[in-house]
Amino acid sequence: MNEEYITLKGCRENNLKNVSLKIPKRKITIFTGVSGSGKSSIVFETVAKEAQRQLNETFSAFIRNFLPKYGSVKADCIENLSTPIIINQKRIGGNSRSTLGTITDINSFLRALYSRCGSPYIGKANMFSFNDVNGMCPECEGLGKKLTVDMDMILDKSKSLNEGAILLSGFGVGSWHWKLFTESGFFDNDKKVCNYSKEELHKFLYGEAEKIKIDEVGTMNLTYEGLIVKFNRLYLKKEGETSEASKKKLSKLLTGGECPLCEGKRLNQAVYECLINGYNIADLTSMQLDELVNVISEINEQEAVPLVKGIIEKLNNIIDIGLGYLTLERETSSLSGGESQRIKMVKHLNSNLVDLMYIFDEPSIGLHPSDVHKLNNLLMKLRDKRNTVIVVEHDPDVIKIADYIVDVGPRAGVNGGNIVYHGSYIGLLTSGTLTGNALNNSLSINENPRSHKGYLEVTNCTKNNLKNISVSIPKDVLTVVTGVAGSGKSTLMKYEFLKQNKDAVLIDQSQIGANSRSNLATYSAIMDNIRKAFAKANEVNPSLFSYNSEGACENCNGTGVIETNLAFMENVKSTCEICEGKRFKKEVLEYKFQEKNIIDILDMTVSESIEFFKLKSIKTKLESLNEMGIGYLTLGQTLDTLSGGECQRLKLASELHKESSVYIMDEPTTGLHMADIEKFINIVHNIVNNGNTVIIIEHNIEVIKNADWIIDIGPGGGTHGGEIVFEGTPVELRKCGKSLTAKYI
Repeated sequence: MNEEYITLKGCRENNLKNVSLKIPKRKITIFTGVSGSGKSSIVFETVAKEAQRQLNETFSAFIRNFLPKYGSVKADCIENLSTPIIINQKRIGGNSRSTLGTITDINSFLRALYSRCGSPYIGKANMFSFNDVNGMCPECEGLGKKLTVDMDMILDKSKSLNEGAILLSGFGVGSWHWKLFTESGFFDNDKKVCNYSKEELHKFLYGEAEKIKIDEVGTMNLTYEGLIVKFNRLYLKKEGETSEASKKKLSKLLTGGECPLCEGKRLNQAVYECLINGYNIADLTSMQLDELVNVISEINEQEAVPLVKGIIEKLNNIIDIGLGYLTLERETSSLSGGESQRIKMVKHLNSNLVDLMYIFDEPSIGLHPSDVHKLNNLLMKLRDKRNTVIVVEHDPDVIKIADYIVDVGPRAGVNGGNIVYHGSYIGLLTSGTLTGNALNNSLSINENPRSHKGYLEVTNCTKNNLKNISVSIPKDVLTVVTGVAGSGKSTLMKYEFLKQNKDAVLIDQSQIGANSRSNLATYSAIMDNIRKAFAKANEVNPSLFSYNSEGACENCNGTGVIETNLAFMENVKSTCEICEGKRFKKEVLEYKFQEKNIIDILDMTVSESIEFFKLKSIKTKLESLNEMGIGYLTLGQTLDTLSGGECQRLKLASELHKESSVYIMDEPTTGLHMADIEKFINIVHNIVNNGNTVIIIEHNIEVIKNADWIIDIGPGGGTHGGEIVFEGTPVELRKCGKSLTAKYI
């Protein structure tokens, strides 16, 4: 059979320099290159976008109305595309009713299993669903959580009613609400609430509505009700819209706790009576998947055979990609980007469709080196079913399994956008490109770690899977926290450590609020200084130099484009004719600062701007952006066009100006090319040398080898993790046989 190719000619998206390329079909092709080189512009903005657009064209105009709109791509010719399946880093998200069990359909199988084989029989499958009115807990409506009032915020038990025990606004001493309590005759108004008997306290907090008489208002009947009952009626059960200010005030008085009736299990009480082999359905959804698969395989009723087979197959697929530590009750919104991406992959493993085009965006994110082979097996399985697999990746262990490699570069931004190598892995090693050279060079282990000055303590940690651990983290050095996915690294550092060490600054992977109106200059707070500089030089208002304010072109409202609605056809975007896509009013561009107008400034790269600006307030921020390796980006580049790696480094640059001596970084090498990792490590060393403490949660071996101190958590994930496996220097870690990380350094 002749080898077939996807053919691209004249690709010009973003920084691509008229790129032409052939991608072999039914093979694994991996795109490499530094962050910002143009990999995503080829794979996502050109190949994936065009494939999705053409697929959508096959539907009727009516259905296309409900599908995402894809504009035309900047390329001369794209031929021989297959149907695309895009598995990106976007978190699955979903609301609090969406769990791992619902998203993978395993819950549907379990519900069918219990409705057929559970004893005693309690009803059809919908009885076992927390999203069905028949199955949900009536108290929390299937959410497992209940908003309750924070007693300490509304009541000071050390005071009596006369001393103002009720802290709620409008319930102060002498108020009308206060009188309903003090003149009800039920309480000793000088007795401290903490001294009330059990009966008195219940009456005070939960007393049902009853008629009382108050002398002051004659014979008129009034209603007494307990404080919590009244609070719920006045605030929580109020119909209609509440103002934002009221919501904010109310949220301070409430605390989200486990539902007292279902204890967080979400289901109606009757459901827990129905058992299979001694387990109810909630017992199964709260089990770790690698334990659950054993329990399910012991169910041997004849009627259950097809369901059991389906459940085991789905569970094993999730376990095989290193997620056996999760539970079915885990909310999808709490899954990390890497976990989300692997869950999306699972859905395609049992598909019998062939000749699809699978496109992955750095699927190794969040994976410990010991789990990367599981990902590789999955990619090879998809290829062996005669699918085309295209991957954007930085991990050397994933790059090794490529049938074909396309290296984009040579560098980033305006200095990228070319194909610098295409061919086999062996050929890449001798290609002389940044990627080829980086694959040949490995950083050596840190044999002379810094000495530390005292410790930061985190004690008695029990959240999630942590087994009551306490750790001392050395000050003034670089500490790296390692361990397999799900071992408890993030829980220990991002939750327990931050809770006990409030001054630490967390730099994590949460999204920058990216849209087409925010750019590099606005995010890094340089734009305010630039506007002030223009205003001062020209004696005008600073808001003139904002396309989100007074300076906006009136025709396009500062967007630079005009969108035309063509009813049932796709909306067409065209460049605004008045401002020619520049977003500003014409007269704004006549004002100059050091002989440049505002557009000239926004078109400058960070590196060029450092030379141009003499103002210290601007220069310092620009230098930290440049240090992070994103000096090639322009000041006006909108945040929605940045890659994941660029967003992370932009955040790092802005955070490092804060006054703090303790920084926690969550997998900061995400999206970083191997050639940039050494630069990043040097930046971190500089931060530590300036008297700061840096703690990094990381899987990257080069970063681990460069630590002064390592804390390894594990040994496995979920219930098999949550313990301290090792504390010490990188050289000492090598000798720790119990640590999975030790094998890789």
